[in-house]
Amino acid sequence: MVTWTLRWVLAVLTASVIGVCEPDPVSDQLRNYSKTHTGSQYIKTSYGTAVADVTDSLTVGPRGPMLMDAVYFDTISHFNRERIPDRVVHARGSGAYGYFEVTKDITQYSRAKMFELGKKTKILVRFSSGRLDRGAPDTVRVPMGFAMKLYTKDGIQDVVGYNSPVFFIRDPMRFSSLIHTMERNPASNVEDWTMRWDFFSKNHETVNAIMYLYSHRGIPDGWRWMLGYSQNTFKLVNAKGKAVYARFIFEPTGGAKFLSSETAAKLRGTDPDYSTRDLYNAIAQGNYPSWSFNIQVMTFEQAKKSKFYPFDVTKMWPLADYPPIEVGKFVLNENPTNYFADIEQAAFNPAHMVPGIEPSPDKMLQGRMFAYGETQRHRLCANYMQLPVNCPCRGQHPSVTNYERDGAQLYYSQGGTPTYYPNSFGGPVNSPWGASSVYGVSGYVRRYNTTDDDNYSQATAFWKSLSVDQQKTFVLNILGDMEKVHSKDIKLRTADMFSRVDKYLGLKIAKGMGLMKA
Repeated sequence: MVTWTLRWVLAVLTASVIGVCEPDPVSDQLRNYSKTHTGSQYIKTSYGTAVADVTDSLTVGPRGPMLMDAVYFDTISHFNRERIPDRVVHARGSGAYGYFEVTKDITQYSRAKMFELGKKTKILVRFSSGRLDRGAPDTVRVPMGFAMKLYTKDGIQDVVGYNSPVFFIRDPMRFSSLIHTMERNPASNVEDWTMRWDFFSKNHETVNAIMYLYSHRGIPDGWRWMLGYSQNTFKLVNAKGKAVYARFIFEPTGGAKFLSSETAAKLRGTDPDYSTRDLYNAIAQGNYPSWSFNIQVMTFEQAKKSKFYPFDVTKMWPLADYPPIEVGKFVLNENPTNYFADIEQAAFNPAHMVPGIEPSPDKMLQGRMFAYGETQRHRLCANYMQLPVNCPCRGQHPSVTNYERDGAQLYYSQGGTPTYYPNSFGGPVNSPWGASSVYGVSGYVRRYNTTDDDNYSQATAFWKSLSVDQQKTFVLNILGDMEKVHSKDIKLRTADMFSRVDKYLGLKIAKGMGLMKA
């Protein structure tokens, strides 16, 4: 009698809990899948044969040794190879599909067909944390990645950006050192803020990016409310061959939202997948996130007269001087059906540009144009662009035709077309549509050190734009890091760096670190 009473109580409690706690789409993904899949398909090996039992291996008797089991070998051999190399940067990320729609005519700037008024283009957007661990929480204070892949009829257009308008370095030769400071200590395998601030305090070109990262806007309130900036400068070329320089800005509809350090820290413990969960649930529930897509334009004449070097990614283009020009909007309305296939295998490369968009003299862009493709070939394979998520065929234009052949994981071999050019047998020919604009260059070839190229003026302007409360938040965020740094020399250099941004800021940092009396 007691047993049945207890069962009845538990049943009532369970029912009431289920009624109150309605599962969200993330939590309910498997149950939703089962509604459209009956489970009537039979298990097969990778080579297509039916499998009668995937829970027990072949043995001699119930306790005897294993035999040469082809089904086990097939299963475990694939399992041993399920993981591919992580991205060397921005390993942690999530994303979704959607569309980009042009709402304003900018064909006076670019002949790219995707910019034709009213045009809709399928896109994939990947948001990412600058942390190097795939298992890292979403809400850490690091640079956040904002990458977009547009499947246009002219090919793939990739835009690789961040949640800040400026980057930490202006020369790609320093990139590996910057990233190494965010890795774990090589001896202790523990995160080491001493490495990070040693690098920062010795490279003052980082200060402008530090101002944004440690300000109130350093941690977005989920991917849906994150700002995006190309940071790099591109060249837009119109149908007449006239070119201008441009940067891209993405602003969430309804405005950007940010997390405080305290809220972010709490979420890291209670919901490390906060941003990923929020994005998936919003799309699954039909609450499609959207962003405005704007460009800043600078003429060649303006670039020559600019007070700052316009191709320096540690500098932003002042909005007052180069106001954003509306291009369109993009909407994310489709969750990936499989994270690995659609997001982990997505490969972004700023070298992928369609006719009408070209590289500028931006050194970081030039460096990224090589580095991104190189790392994707290492991470995926030589034919990574033939993977469905990366293939231009999603733009619904004819298959890629060129003279690249063979390599690992070849999916599309181009049949019996000639493998050399020029040829007399009907192979693909050069296209006038793909011609680049003409420009001249001159100068002496050498390695130029630019570490002292006006690192403070924009950082000072940003500091002065903050409210009193926002300035207090910035100082507290910096001091939170410096508590983990025990080198007095690094602390002194850090205080000196911030004093060059603003004398009183430097004093507050110095007092907070105990370098001088309050």
